[in-house]
Amino acid sequence: MRANRARETLLNTTKRTPHILIVEDDREIGQLLAETMRENGMLATTVEDGSEMFARMRNVTFDLIVLDVMLPGEDGISLCRRLRADKTIPIILITALGEEVDRIVGLEVGADDYITKPFSPREVIARIRSALRRAAYGFAPTDRQTPLRFDGWRIDPIRRQVHDATNARIALTTTEFDLLLAFCRNPGRVITREELLTLTHSGLAGPIERSVDVHVRRLRQKIEADPSDPVLLRTVRLGGYMFTATVVEA
Repeated sequence: MRANRARETLLNTTKRTPHILIVEDDREIGQLLAETMRENGMLATTVEDGSEMFARMRNVTFDLIVLDVMLPGEDGISLCRRLRADKTIPIILITALGEEVDRIVGLEVGADDYITKPFSPREVIARIRSALRRAAYGFAPTDRQTPLRFDGWRIDPIRRQVHDATNARIALTTTEFDLLLAFCRNPGRVITREELLTLTHSGLAGPIERSVDVHVRRLRQKIEADPSDPVLLRTVRLGGYMFTATVVEA
């Protein structure tokens, strides 16, 4: 009975209306995005540059940021890097740049996903919902939600927090957190990139497969003593990745 009540409470907390901040200097595109989100049951606020973005964030709590790369003044890549210095809010970049290297740069600085112009409203909503699920909206109550420990680290699936051996909280993006949780739930097993895309994007078409490598590299920088010679998170040639740590329930 107590377990059922806890699950019901957990589900209710994930049903609140998400508030999305759109940073887009093209007013037509910004308005289209906002209308699309509102039609799909979300709140939406639009701003046109980085300074206005930070001003709004001082007074309002947002659940996700849709951030255009090509902005006047400070561009989206730089803004994303600044946000990631101390915030874990999901960030989806919008870019007209089609080259793979440009998309990878966005992921390298901490974006959780990206959308390339031109895009369909349906794709935008699918990406947002996927990112929100990964950030704790509507995850399945049957999943194991017990905190886990490995090599002095502690990961809490419900609070979506990670602490190191000194109990300092480590900031992870939503994708980095979901990757680490997937590894902790599957220690000693080779997990392919395709499986990781499924685990971190809830089965939706996500970024290119290469993005998994980018996020794994960023995760290593945060949990490995020497990211250039990883011990906990090993690459398996032609296979994927294996988490070598011993994982126990906290």
